Amino acid sequence: MTDKVFNFFRFIGKGALILSPIAVIAIIAFYSLSNFLLSPMNPDAKSSVLVEVPPGSSFRQASKILEEQGLVRKWWILDILSRIKGKNTIHAGEYELSPAMRSDQILEMLLSGKVFMRKIVFKEGQTISELGGLVEASGLLTRLEINQALQDAELISKSGIESNSFEGYLFPNTYLFSRPTEAKDVITAMIVEGEKRWKKGYDERTKGIGMTRHEVLTFASIVEKESGNAEEQPTIASVFYNRLNAKWPLQSDPTAVYGLPGFKGPIRRKHLEIDSPYNTYKIRGLPPGPICNPGESAIRAVLYPADTTYMYFVADAEGGHIFSANQKEHERAVEFYRRRKALGIKAVESLGIAEVETETPVADSGQNDSMETSQ
Repeated sequence: MTDKVFNFFRFIGKGALILSPIAVIAIIAFYSLSNFLLSPMNPDAKSSVLVEVPPGSSFRQASKILEEQGLVRKWWILDILSRIKGKNTIHAGEYELSPAMRSDQILEMLLSGKVFMRKIVFKEGQTISELGGLVEASGLLTRLEINQALQDAELISKSGIESNSFEGYLFPNTYLFSRPTEAKDVITAMIVEGEKRWKKGYDERTKGIGMTRHEVLTFASIVEKESGNAEEQPTIASVFYNRLNAKWPLQSDPTAVYGLPGFKGPIRRKHLEIDSPYNTYKIRGLPPGPICNPGESAIRAVLYPADTTYMYFVADAEGGHIFSANQKEHERAVEFYRRRKALGIKAVESLGIAEVETETPVADSGQNDSMETSQ
């Protein structure tokens, strides 16, 4: 754009030089006009401003917004430049602009739709109750706007999900949005992403294991909350499958505290006594719905679990778990974990689990006062 404008004025100036003695005046006039049209408002400006062009804005309306924000001297400067370029369609959205930018640079951004994108990082294992805060922190929408959309029964119905809640159906990922954006658009984008990640063959596999998609997502949400890393998820899934097959309660600690207002860990014994349809210490089988939004690896772990005889697992104090097939092995693993945590990992690293003697029997689920350690 800059080259075209300068070439235009240079051509006129050269022509005036050949045709008339007053060429000097013409050159000065044209270059003065060029400088007026193109020069930035503040070449030394270090900061930028965010300017939102509302949907449906005319070229003149958008240009006047930029004039009001101190980004161009006069709105009609952009009009002149757009006529020279032969384009005047400005895209709605939010733009990051600076007074140090030339008018033609600003126009180019508006014509090309290079809008400012706001990032929302929705991680595996996060719940819908956390989404509002993440969106608000990005500056895209308020927490209230997101929470109202999440509770919109009509929006849930139109989304075609098998639940009365969006929990479990919002795919964890990094999302980019530009203002203006509505809350329903954020939620819809997350659901659409989940559809993209639901691989071909998953429906057939879901039927093959005797589950619905809703049950798979519910199961996967528990695996997601229980796992320290993706590599262990198929093994953790196998433990819960083995418990289901043995008619045991799942006894998953995170299910007991799902939905508790303002809850922050650790999970303690008292939490396991809470009466809730989600508390798998109180119910048998899967809870009525997901307890978080699982990622792709957790979903795959439920669909394709490891083949094991494990019935228990306990944290190993290094971000993973120790798995056991029977109560005695599990008690030994729990004691190993406790000693390792109390004395330091290196202090008991030379001991094998089989060499650790348990001093106090633990409950079937491996319960202790801080319930995040074992299952």
